[in-house]
Amino acid sequence: MVTFLPSRPGRLADVPTFERAIGGAESNVACVLAAAGHTTKWVSRVGADGFGDHLLETIGSYGVDTSAVERDPTRPTGIYFRTAGDRATDAHEVAYYRTGSAASAMSPTTVDLKTLQATDILHLSGITAALSTTCLSLLKSLTAHPTRPSHPTRPLISFDVNYRQGLWPDATTAGDTLLALARGADLVFVGEDEAEEAWGITGGPTAIREALPEPRTLVIKNGSQGATVFESTPSTHPHAPTDARGRTGGCSPAGAGASTALPSKAPCSAPDRGRTPPGTPPPHPPREGDTVTEANALKVDVVATVGAGDAFAAGFLSATLRGLPPKHRLRHGHLMAAAALTTSGDLAAPPSRAHADRLAALDDTEWGRLRLAPGWTNTADRAQEEVPTP
Repeated sequence: MVTFLPSRPGRLADVPTFERAIGGAESNVACVLAAAGHTTKWVSRVGADGFGDHLLETIGSYGVDTSAVERDPTRPTGIYFRTAGDRATDAHEVAYYRTGSAASAMSPTTVDLKTLQATDILHLSGITAALSTTCLSLLKSLTAHPTRPSHPTRPLISFDVNYRQGLWPDATTAGDTLLALARGADLVFVGEDEAEEAWGITGGPTAIREALPEPRTLVIKNGSQGATVFESTPSTHPHAPTDARGRTGGCSPAGAGASTALPSKAPCSAPDRGRTPPGTPPPHPPREGDTVTEANALKVDVVATVGAGDAFAAGFLSATLRGLPPKHRLRHGHLMAAAALTTSGDLAAPPSRAHADRLAALDDTEWGRLRLAPGWTNTADRAQEEVPTP
């Protein structure tokens, strides 16, 4: 979708002008992965209008294949406006104009499922599930359990919860829907704050893993504190990537409707979100053999926070495609997030692969001392903006 960035801080009512840019969780991830040297394809629908032209031209300029994007002659391209404040603060405002958009008409019948499945990793977002029932149907189809006859094979399904309260009719619908979709994925990204807001889960990463044992890989983010990854042994999950060809696919934002949990699990529902609803089995404990890895976040001179979550996902996925170990995957996520945090807008130029690899390989003490400021991605050597702190 097209995003409009404010020319100065303040309420939407007070901002006189906005600058046009591109936004959208999945397209952001595709752009960052392409810029990092991977082959990516973005699958979506945009209007047959100037904003649709802008999206295709800009996303394509990052090296993303947009050949599977459909143009809708009757529905417009989705747009949104936001303020300059941090999304986590009360001062942050977002005005979405996506109802009835071209992307909101995505469905299992309007999207080529074979195109989405012919890839190593298919990255999806909970935002897609929040705007229309047909988009929700699409995500349910894509995250359907792979042992079902309709899905004998599928790529590794990556799902970013991306809970946005303003896109959902109510918290219960959002929580139940997002939990069901996450349970059908192979790799899930979720923030501790999102888990509390959407599912009522407190107690940190272990409590989230207990409520979400199904994904082989569960990445739990905790903002400036860092991130934790739970990963079961490959033998318990048949859908890990088998090579590092770097192909990935994605859908653009859209989606909303009632959720249905996978047969083996019962979704959380109010007033019991965050614990097992009465009359249902207790949540499964983390799989035996889970490995748990943590990586502290970097010290960053923040310019803007929007897009950092998508960048983190792209960094983690890039390292996954390259077969890197868990700690390096988390660190590459933090480095991509730092690139986004030190620039305005949703997208930022990532560090070169060699630069990122060098930083990800630092020992814990050096990693902890690193501080990244605007411009740090401009050189493959040690940038002047990388400031070691005491």
